[in-house]
Amino acid sequence: MLVLGVDSATQVAGVAIIEDDKLIAEFFFNTVKNHSERLLPMIASILMETGLEVSDLDGLAVAIGPGSFTGLRIGLATVKGLAHGAQIPVVGIPTLDGLAWNTYGISGLICPVLNARRQEVYTALYCWQEGELCRLTPYQIINPDSLVQLIKSYNMPVYFLGNGVDHYKETWQQLGTRACFMPPTSNRPRAAHIAKLGEERLRKGPPDDIFQLKPIYLHSSPAERQNLSKSK
Repeated sequence: MLVLGVDSATQVAGVAIIEDDKLIAEFFFNTVKNHSERLLPMIASILMETGLEVSDLDGLAVAIGPGSFTGLRIGLATVKGLAHGAQIPVVGIPTLDGLAWNTYGISGLICPVLNARRQEVYTALYCWQEGELCRLTPYQIINPDSLVQLIKSYNMPVYFLGNGVDHYKETWQQLGTRACFMPPTSNRPRAAHIAKLGEERLRKGPPDDIFQLKPIYLHSSPAERQNLSKSK
């Protein structure tokens, strides 16, 4: 199965192609350049470099958040357009699931944290069990101090990763020696993991309905907050 993965949920823009669990190619940029300018050229480039056409793909996978409102909309719109035009199945993969995959095989609690601003982070807790990544909590937006209290209820070391690590590192260090930190190169989402998880989803069950597929926001968008403020 040949799957293209797309991730634009954070400031990272990434695309990758997986074929039967094998990574064929991956493009990755951790820059401030607008995703709307970069994403389609990246997809065109990776297809050209691998000698593939969109019609050769068996499926598409896209990161659906939580993350940047603008980045999520760009990624979803791009993938939905490709899927609809070429009649290719598509699946949405939660950003935190893909990020947690950076810890493959680690023994302990896995805590990806994405900076949600306003003194909050997006997170979920995971652990590896017999080679499978198991999510232990819902996806949530939470104050870092409250997250530390939640982690204290688990009697195991915890591995932090993500762009929220450095913002609140003093808070995580309240856990003492239990707090472990993945290397900086593991702190960014990878489209390869979105493609990998997408391939698994496509093998196991039906794809998502492209007309119903929506981002995981966890809190209201800036436009929704502005409308709410006007109504008061």
